[in-house]
Formats: sequence, C-alpha cells, structure tokens
Amino acid sequence: MNQQLSADDWTGQGLKALAQSGFTALKAEPLAKAMGVSRGSFYWHFADLAAFHAAVLKRWREIAAERIIADVEAAGDEPVKMLLRRSFGARLDLERAVRNWAAFDASAQGAVRAIDRRRLDYIEELLQKRGLAPATAQARAQILYWTFLGFALSGPSIPAARLRTMLDELLAMVSA
Repeated sequence: MNQQLSADDWTGQGLKALAQSGFTALKAEPLAKAMGVSRGSFYWHFADLAAFHAAVLKRWREIAAERIIADVEAAGDEPVKMLLRRSFGARLDLERAVRNWAAFDASAQGAVRAIDRRRLDYIEELLQKRGLAPATAQARAQILYWTFLGFALSGPSIPAARLRTMLDELLAMVSA
C-alpha cells in the first residue's frame, strides 16, 4: 500500500479482523501485515492498543446503531418495519464478535451496554410514536430487542422468505 493510511483505515481493518477472527486479532502487527505497512503507521495514529480498541468500538457504534437510526429516520414511513428489516437482514458477524469481546474486556462491555441502551431507547421511541403507552412501548421494545439478540447470536441465517414472515409477525405482535 503506497498511500498514507488514516486512523479510519486502521479502524476499518480492525472491524474486518474482529468480525472474521475475533478480538484477539486486534493487534498492531497482524493488522499492519494485512494492510502491507509497518507497525509504525499504527502507532502514528494510536497511542497504544487501548486507544485503538476504543476507536474500533466507537466505529462499531456508529455502524451498528447511529447509521441505522439515521437511515430509518431518513426513510420516513414505517420506521419500525424498516428497522426490523435492516436489523434482522444484516450480517451479524461483527455483532457476535463484539459481544464475545465484551465477555473478556471491560471497555467492550461498556460499549455493548451503551449500544444496547441506545437501541432500546430508539425502539421504545418508535413504538410510542405508533401510539403505544410508554409502559407498553418499553416492554415491547425490550421483547423486540431480546428477539434481535437471540437472532444475532444464533448463528446461521434463515431463508429470506421465512425471515420476511417472521418479521411480519414481529411487527404485528408489537403493533397489536
């Protein structure tokens, strides 16, 4: 690679390595080798491994919550349906990898707790906008989120037609 790498390049490579190989792959040497550069480039952008890990977790939050929420908000109509299709239709290797990392690392655990709270609050807000009472919206948001987490952590994907049917049922259950 002849171009100068940015911190974003490193965090992007970190997310790829995390999704493919888990959190133990988040080290300067193997990432530098994969990118065809020296470790010096890594340390130009990050004071240490902890700073890099923090940047990776921040980028994950942007991708796995903030970008999805922005897309749902920009789409306008039927936000709950769009959120369900977007969340359940995504590749979830990274979700599983970050949650596995959180079992061993306090910083990752804090990031997971923060994203869980952000997602839950957003789902609850969407359900209230659909006319559900706050307590009902809170309960259904939690059920929806637990359903998503079970789906995310269950591994193998399911056929698209079956997934659409399941998402339609979820939408009907939270809207009733």
